[in-house]
Amino acid sequence: MNARSMQGQVALVTGGGGGIGSAICQRLAAAGAKVIITYRKSVEQAEAVAAQLPGSDHLVAQASVTDSAALAGLAEQVAGRYGRLDLLVNNAGITTPVPHEDLDALSDGWIDRIFQTNWRGAFASVRAFKALLQADDGGTIVNLSSIAGVTGVGSNVAYCASKAALDSMTRSLARALAPKIRVVSVSPGWVLGEYAKKMDPAYIRQQEEMTPLKRLASPEDVAETVWAVATKLTFMTGNIVPVDGGRPLL
Repeated sequence: MNARSMQGQVALVTGGGGGIGSAICQRLAAAGAKVIITYRKSVEQAEAVAAQLPGSDHLVAQASVTDSAALAGLAEQVAGRYGRLDLLVNNAGITTPVPHEDLDALSDGWIDRIFQTNWRGAFASVRAFKALLQADDGGTIVNLSSIAGVTGVGSNVAYCASKAALDSMTRSLARALAPKIRVVSVSPGWVLGEYAKKMDPAYIRQQEEMTPLKRLASPEDVAETVWAVATKLTFMTGNIVPVDGGRPLL
């Protein structure tokens, strides 16, 4: 493994202060990248992640993916400071647990919020940073999806649908933005991150037993896959890369 495979490159991770996002930031910085961490509310959380990153010249920026003007402003800032962007990781996402059969409990407000962040936010980020990603030799976009987009099993119906839409966008943009920009979905199953920590431990153990490899993904598993897509799996675009321990097999 080339630990400095991203030396001199610039990577932006939306929602990089969270559990999965912070692991991705750590992995990319360890590979030599200068990392831009965006956040919506918690500057303290984002700055704490940035302070732990190896290397230098990282950036913490407030830019909610639901605010297209803020994303456009950040793109100008990135262009002025770095003059390039090699990797965009659309990691920001939201959900809330709602039983699939309880249609009344999934409010219009939550449906709109989920799609606004999980799908429109990713599209808006691509739109904002497209020109930077197309420059020079081109760049890579990684969309953080979920096997819920394929299995239809997840925290709520809208969440599953938003991830299916994200995978569809990956395929559409891979075709539309080639050959300068590659677009790939990284699609985890259950991840032992912040959301899983809120669940009943007995439920998590059950999910582990329902996974052929008898464990759930760690944030580092997801981060390693993002790094591999960006640096090693370079003849790939429009693909949905699972990080699920074989969960759909059962």
